[in-house]
Amino acid sequence: MSKLRILHLVGSAENEFYCDLSRLYAQDCLTATAERSRYDFQIAYITPDGKWRFPASLSLEDIAIAKPMTLFAAIQFITAQNIDLVLPQMFCIPGMTHYRALFDLLKIPYIGNTPDIMAIASHKARAKAIVAAAGVKVPHGQLLRPGDVPTIPPPAVVKPASSDNSLGIALVKNVTEYDAALKTAFAYADEVIVEAFIELGREVRCGIIVKDGELVGLPLEEYQVDPISKPIRNYADKLQKKDDGNLHLMAKDHTKAWIVDPKDPITQTVQEVAKQCHQALGCRHYSLFDFRIDPKGQPWFLEAGLYCSFAPKSVISCMAKAAGISLNELLITAINQTLGNKLRQSLINLSSHAEHGS
Repeated sequence: MSKLRILHLVGSAENEFYCDLSRLYAQDCLTATAERSRYDFQIAYITPDGKWRFPASLSLEDIAIAKPMTLFAAIQFITAQNIDLVLPQMFCIPGMTHYRALFDLLKIPYIGNTPDIMAIASHKARAKAIVAAAGVKVPHGQLLRPGDVPTIPPPAVVKPASSDNSLGIALVKNVTEYDAALKTAFAYADEVIVEAFIELGREVRCGIIVKDGELVGLPLEEYQVDPISKPIRNYADKLQKKDDGNLHLMAKDHTKAWIVDPKDPITQTVQEVAKQCHQALGCRHYSLFDFRIDPKGQPWFLEAGLYCSFAPKSVISCMAKAAGISLNELLITAINQTLGNKLRQSLINLSSHAEHGS
């Protein structure tokens, strides 16, 4: 079987922050999964000015010397490359929607969820409404636009309706704190969610992967929270800018996040709810959901994060590793789901050949 030609779709059409975040994860993925016997990787790097580049690597040097192209020129280049499938690595809203839709138009398959599902999941209020209709418990909430007045009594959580990494989030303990919290949240989005604060409890994430058409629940990841000192997680718990200008993944610190023992009774409960969310939203290939666990052990859906970069530090990759699923096996599983059964046996044979060095 010939090598699979995979295009890594990296960068951001929105801002430098998402460009950096995308490059960080994609670079780790390329390093960890680069097997010349199995894959031929190509890179498409998009910058906030809308230009495309096709660098040899994701080093800043290679990106700087890569020729910038218009969308039209980029499409011409891509269609001449005989790409087998695309691995989307973009975290901005246009990257998760418009750029995936482009590959639907080009009839090039891609790993991960479709643009319509990504658009729904990226809007926290819409995702909550859909999973709630399927019977999943969600915090009572209110969607606000500028000028609207919150009616949910504190304690309440205020957050942008469409922003990730806890940007703009605040816990309001008194009505006098609403104005400042809303001003901060509206700086990140045109709509803001105010929702009832769910007492701790615990806070966990659950990943689902699709294997042979079946939903498989992965081990949970739990986050450091405390009813007194840290009742909610914020941006500083997830990302930090280092002195060299690169982003550091704070959530990968084992004192801030850890894998839950699969024997913990909460695991099966959360996995079943996560599968409900996956089906309700119409996800494919994989999904990832955040839950608040109240003191009675009841999971409450917080939000969906429907992306995986297949980097060692990606949440789904870490969960899979804890389940005994290697990164390469995880990627092959996603490729199988994307390209269909016709490649299944060929990829298994190729994997076995590469691992045994024969």
